[in-house]
Amino acid sequence: MATHASEFVADAAELPVSFADVAAAAERLSGVAHKTPVMTSRTVNERTRCEVFFKCENFQRTGSFKFRGAYNAIAQLTPEQRQRGVLTFSSGNHAQAIALSGQLLGVATTIIMPDDAPVVKQQATQGYGAEVRLYDRTSVNREALAQELATEQGSVIIPPYDHPHIIAGQGTAAKELLEDVGPLDYLLVCCGGGGLLSGSAIAAHHLAPNCRMVGVEPAAGDDATRSFYSRTLQTVHNPDTIADGARTPFLGKLTFPLVLHYVTDMVAVPDQALLRTLFFLWERMKLVLEPTGGLAATALLENFYAVPSGSRVGVILSGGNVDLRQVASLFAAMEL
Repeated sequence: MATHASEFVADAAELPVSFADVAAAAERLSGVAHKTPVMTSRTVNERTRCEVFFKCENFQRTGSFKFRGAYNAIAQLTPEQRQRGVLTFSSGNHAQAIALSGQLLGVATTIIMPDDAPVVKQQATQGYGAEVRLYDRTSVNREALAQELATEQGSVIIPPYDHPHIIAGQGTAAKELLEDVGPLDYLLVCCGGGGLLSGSAIAAHHLAPNCRMVGVEPAAGDDATRSFYSRTLQTVHNPDTIADGARTPFLGKLTFPLVLHYVTDMVAVPDQALLRTLFFLWERMKLVLEPTGGLAATALLENFYAVPSGSRVGVILSGGNVDLRQVASLFAAMEL
């Protein structure tokens, strides 16, 4: 796939999501989603020579930021749509978020998950009452499978990132961070399909116009970084990375133009650097993160993105749904 940026909307007035949508999502989520803590570390500040604020979405309901978008999307379904039920495809975090949101709102949910998704995420999704359908991601196109099942069941598809209500909901994480700590010079956010990144960028642009917005993805799945700099939509097929939440094949039709419009820079980080960051955050800050959740922190702590001394830097830690046995083996084999 090679889709040129000119094929996407560039005018801010015509973009699919605005700050008003993020603010409305925040109202819907009030009293339902957790207002997650912002943590700081003197050690991190000394190491980076910056003032760093970690937005801890690993403490969000279902263990990741994904609950924000999922609840915001399901809450806006019509009574007729709710009766039909919701179907989605996800490696785990969006799956859990849709499952819990459906449970809270009385909507049946079906989740298509890759059969190699972390067992902890599969079990949690089922625990929230969803019907889980497993598939082989090496041979099956999940979007095509989702469309087939949705047609068969009459379900409403709510995709993981390329949906205006999902994007708006995810943007509430950055909105909360900026309202808590004030304007930032930089905001670093992980990127898979771009829902959190684009939503956060919309919030930052409104609340801290001078803030530089930086997206971070795994080096093995650097399609968004290549798309950003080439301004042509790039793809990646089943990237081999421990950051399972960022194995998305490409940015979406909605997220790509938002990223092009609002994001300042993109950077990709290798898995070994990501592992070192996870180990540091687990050991020094006692923060249990999944690999994808540590991408943005890796760019800062491992110097893959240069931030001037004295900057105020926000970092969104996106999730903590980790398979403890798997991460223990990764730490054991880590190159220190």
